[in-house]
Amino acid sequence: MPGPVRRIAAVRARLPALRDRTVVAIRARLDNPPVDYPPSVILLADTAMLSIAVAAGFQRHAYLPTVLPVIAVGLLLGSLALFTFTAVEPTPITLGLPALIATAALLAQPVEGDFAPFILVVAVGEIAAVTPKRVSVPSALVALALLIGFDLAGKLAWLDTGLAGLPMYCVGVLLGWMCGEMLRNQRRFLYQERAYQAIRSAQAADEERRRIAREVHDVIAHSLSITLLHLTAARRALQTDEDVTEATEALVDAERLGRQAMADIRRTVGLLDTRPASPAPEPGVGEIADLVGDFVRAGLDLSFRTEGDPDAVSAAAGLGLYRIGQESLANVAKHAPGATGSVRLAVGAGHVTLTVRNSLPAGRAGDPAGMGVIGMRRRAELLGGELSAGARDGHWTVRARVPLADTRSGVRCPARAVTERR
Repeated sequence: MPGPVRRIAAVRARLPALRDRTVVAIRARLDNPPVDYPPSVILLADTAMLSIAVAAGFQRHAYLPTVLPVIAVGLLLGSLALFTFTAVEPTPITLGLPALIATAALLAQPVEGDFAPFILVVAVGEIAAVTPKRVSVPSALVALALLIGFDLAGKLAWLDTGLAGLPMYCVGVLLGWMCGEMLRNQRRFLYQERAYQAIRSAQAADEERRRIAREVHDVIAHSLSITLLHLTAARRALQTDEDVTEATEALVDAERLGRQAMADIRRTVGLLDTRPASPAPEPGVGEIADLVGDFVRAGLDLSFRTEGDPDAVSAAAGLGLYRIGQESLANVAKHAPGATGSVRLAVGAGHVTLTVRNSLPAGRAGDPAGMGVIGMRRRAELLGGELSAGARDGHWTVRARVPLADTRSGVRCPARAVTERR
């Protein structure tokens, strides 16, 4: 096989690999454009500029065989290919200089109804879209100066009517600058919205962490307090009466509550996981009676009373009131283990009120409003309600009042019911 034939065959064999590399380079550039605009916008502007240059070159067919139109089109095509296939970032120089040179080369051979000045319109718009005013305004002035210079040289006659083309071309450049400035402002607003969204996401994450911290605090405080009461009862039964049965029952209750607390903690901490999950239903006002029963079985002298229809309380309000009651009773077991107390849940026409009241130990005026009271008050405020806690007449009282979130239509008249539990 002759040498030239072998070389042609080798070139043909390399063409598929070259084509594949070109496609990969174009796709990579489109996936990671040089500026923060959709690739379709960038391709539209580049295609418009190149199409205008080609149309302006065809307008100069009468000047053939001169090569100025070919040079102008080749210069723009080369600059666009440079942005497409390489990592060169578009700047005012790399965007504006090829457009100015190409436009000057085309205007050197004037034609009627010339398309060449519109190359500057697109170039000025691209520069304004990626640079601040201190750069885009001088670029627009340079483009206008170029048009004015060629008009003074008599190169911008418009059709046969003698209508001067300079005003129209100048207006086109100004419109191009305005479009680019609008795109730049839109991008700036997009950056601001992204920053605000990041701030809102961070605030939401912080609030969720605080909510989970309150949940864990309430679960641990409740479980440890009531478990210690059961362990104390078991120890006293073994030390005083040597009643193994009573001690065993207390230990069984302690074990059950410990397992329940671990399950609650796992479910609460599981909220930190981003994977989809199906946690068990959260407790509500219906479980407050069971909560009081756990403390009663642990040795606290408590009574429980409900008024109204608990079904009128929403799930969110029910969970908040349950946690407030849980924290309040844990504080009773911690600070006043031998006290007597009462829990009252009252559902009215527009509000639900939970009141936990217990006697204060002898010689103690009141309990400090620590982190537990702060967390309870925060829970009530998040539900649109209020919480008060303090000592009065020898008793410590926690009262939480939360509005009902009844989404049903019509007027609701809950039945009045009173239940006593001792």
